[in-house]
Amino acid sequence: MRIVLDTNILVRANIKARGPARDLLLQIAFGDHVLIISPFLLREVERVLAYPRLQKLWRLSLQDIQEHVQFLIRISEVVHPIIGAPVVLKDPNDDPVVYVAVFGKADALCTLDQDLFAPEVVAFCRQRGVSILTDVELLQTLMRRR
Repeated sequence: MRIVLDTNILVRANIKARGPARDLLLQIAFGDHVLIISPFLLREVERVLAYPRLQKLWRLSLQDIQEHVQFLIRISEVVHPIIGAPVVLKDPNDDPVVYVAVFGKADALCTLDQDLFAPEVVAFCRQRGVSILTDVELLQTLMRRR
């Protein structure tokens, strides 16, 4: 399965985290799935993991953050999508994530961002063969495919 994990999932899957996002990342990394990522997503992960509130939660060093980003690069297929017409009307800043999924020919886009579950976004993705799922839903899907 070809999968895009949104920034909110990739951040929750950091090396000190526990929970569905981390389990999902490891399942992808050590399974027969393909993680699709872009330079935009990698920059976002690096930036967000440095937020003070997340630093307080996980106490990630700069080296921890870099190791997480390097791990993502090692296990991923990096794509450079062309951003087309706006899709996520409530937050156009989410469009790059949608286009990573479309350009990378993903089967699934995993996110907790409610803007990506808007009917017009779901329809846009579905027309291009991309399902939008939460981390728990995607984990369940991967478990059923074993």
